[in-house]
Amino acid sequence: MALGILMFTLLTCLLLGVPVAFSLLAASLACFAVLDIPLVVAFQRLAAGVSGFSLIAIPFFIFAGDLMYRSGIAERLVHVAEGAFGRARGGLGIVNVGASTLFGAVSGSAIASASAMGSSLMPLMREKGYDGDYAVNVTVTGAIVGLLIPPSHNMLIYAAASGINVSIGDLFLAGVVPGVLTAALLMTVAWVVAVKRGYKQGVFPGWLPFLRAIALAIPGLMTGVIIMGGIISGAFTPTESSAIAVWYTILVGALVYRTLGWPRFVEAAKQSARITAMVLLIIGSATAFGFALAILQAPAQLAELITSITNNPVGILLIINVILLLLGTFMDMGPLIVITTPILLPIAMEAGINPVHFGVIMMLNLGIGLVTPPVGSVLFVGSAVGKVPVEDAVKTIWPFYCALLVALFVITFTPALSLTLPNFVNS
Repeated sequence: MALGILMFTLLTCLLLGVPVAFSLLAASLACFAVLDIPLVVAFQRLAAGVSGFSLIAIPFFIFAGDLMYRSGIAERLVHVAEGAFGRARGGLGIVNVGASTLFGAVSGSAIASASAMGSSLMPLMREKGYDGDYAVNVTVTGAIVGLLIPPSHNMLIYAAASGINVSIGDLFLAGVVPGVLTAALLMTVAWVVAVKRGYKQGVFPGWLPFLRAIALAIPGLMTGVIIMGGIISGAFTPTESSAIAVWYTILVGALVYRTLGWPRFVEAAKQSARITAMVLLIIGSATAFGFALAILQAPAQLAELITSITNNPVGILLIINVILLLLGTFMDMGPLIVITTPILLPIAMEAGINPVHFGVIMMLNLGIGLVTPPVGSVLFVGSAVGKVPVEDAVKTIWPFYCALLVALFVITFTPALSLTLPNFVNS
């Protein structure tokens, strides 16, 4: 009965348009009331959910990503990608994915990537004769790559939710090859669709402009190098690296590129504070919701259900992927990581699946949910920036969905793609 009330309250609140954080908290309160548990427990769990030391890195990485966007780093990465891929048929679509991959390597945020690439490339793509739906589709699906390419603050959430001290450095390294693979598949689809629609071939700007674009982009790209290099070498922790990323971005934007003035800095701080408050409130509320599920032994019941269907690791991974894909269409990524990780990770580990590999699977799986209605936040951001109705974008996005699903399938059943790099660095 209590489990039914918990889920009914959550679904009712979501259908009524109540924000996810408050829906999760309301469901937790309703469950605790039925179980005669003091309601203050829900708020205690909420506070405990956001008190982890590793979560301090989240606001810093969000702030660094926003500063990069406002410092013009995204535009310089676009110039590099345009020189590398722009000569192909429908080159700007491939450029969009390539630039999103590069931007993901310094921001780690899908929404920031969709905003930055959308603002920089969508108007240019319209001018060059590209359809609006194509521009949106390439932008939003390319933004998902940023969830895999380090640094990714969602990987920090996963590490904190795992409860077994999964190495953040290993998670960051594990996302590199899968991220590149996903980007390559999306580029291929972007090219195929561009050829089918008859988009024009781009023009190579020449080696001198291309090399100049690389030189101008290097200071921005060094952000990712500094973060990963410091973590791998042990010079600083992931949390410390997030603060260093902020300071480095400020120095690059203010002193090297000279594009980050006081007004842009203040606006970045305000926006980052809003996003951080939203993310942490969702994480805290999801922690309270997860505590309610644990009291009701829902994880154990789900584990029994899955193992009653199959004990085969392949079958278990297929079932878990389907569950995550379905949940990702209705809930945002942050709360799903907090809720599902304690439930599904033990099942996966029991089947012999490495927790680092499982983390990469979860990032891409739930990332697909970010571009899938009805709660696809990245899809809505991209549509808003591109001024294209969501319905029009969804009608033609299916080839890019297929690319993401193929990437998910390959990454899921080829653990070496995720684990080779971390194992090599740690050996």
